Formats: sequence, C-alpha cells, structure tokens
Amino acid sequence: MPIIPDDKDWTWVLSTPCPECGFDAATVTPSTVPGTVLNMLPRWRAVLRREDASTRPDEHTWSPLEYACHVRDVFSLFDQRLNLMLREDDARFANWDQDKAAIDGDYANADPAEVAGQLAAEGTQIANSFAAVHEDEWPRTGVRSNGSTFTVLTFAQYFLHDVVHHLHDVDG
Repeated sequence: MPIIPDDKDWTWVLSTPCPECGFDAATVTPSTVPGTVLNMLPRWRAVLRREDASTRPDEHTWSPLEYACHVRDVFSLFDQRLNLMLREDDARFANWDQDKAAIDGDYANADPAEVAGQLAAEGTQIANSFAAVHEDEWPRTGVRSNGSTFTVLTFAQYFLHDVVHHLHDVDG
C-alpha cells in the first residue's frame, strides 16, 4: 500500500517546540546548523547499516532507507534554496513534492551504502553553505510556493527540524 502523502504545514515548528522530537527552533541559528548536521551524519550512517534499513515498520510509514533518501534530497534542495536566498531578493521556491520524489527516485529500492555516501556528501555541502552565511544575511527572504515566507534564520530553523525529526522517526 502506498504511503499517505504528508500535506501538513510544518511551519508551526518555528514558534512551538515539536512535541514528537523535542526540537526547539528558538535554539537554532544558521551558525549552529553546520555542527548539528555534521554530528548527525554518523547516526544516519548507522541507521543505513541496520539489517532492517529497507523494511517499512508498517504500510503507511517509510523505511529508514526511504527516510535517509528523503533527508539526502532535503540537504540538496535546501542547499539550492539557501543559495538562491543569498543571491536573489525575495527568492521564490518552486514546489517540491516529496512523495513524488520518493516514487521517482525509487527510495524503497535504493542501495543503503550508496545512500550513506550521498547523504554524507550532501550533508557536508549544506553544512558548508550554512557555515558561509554571515549574520547580516540572516534577514534575507525566500518564499515557498504555498506562500510561506522565510528569512535565512527561520529557513535554517525549519530545515534543521526536518532533519532532526526524521532521525527521531528512524531512531524512535
């Protein structure tokens, strides 16, 4: 049975700690993102080495492998969007359908070892991109296709919640 698409608007995590994973956006700045991302990469590699990495816990939930593929793609997408925000005033983000990406990318049948390498490379790339952000760039803005507006600061917070939350999903 296919995964039920997640169409929730998760921007509420910018003002309220996440009751599921405990993430508190108020503790995050673009300068804290690099260390957090780099510290999570070994945990993602460990997840991908598990024997059950490609097994869905139930028919409505991604496997740890599928979550890792999603996070790899989130790293890449958010890196592109961060750089767009830094280059363009009021950058506009095209819609990204994460569920379509999972199907088109065949997340369920990916090779865990390949995904581990890709995840590490993409995670290192976005960590480097956030490390290069200067504090005077934090107010720069970007607008998602649904109208949600982010500054580089809130974009960093929203991004990091996604990555932390999915690690909680596969560890919990």
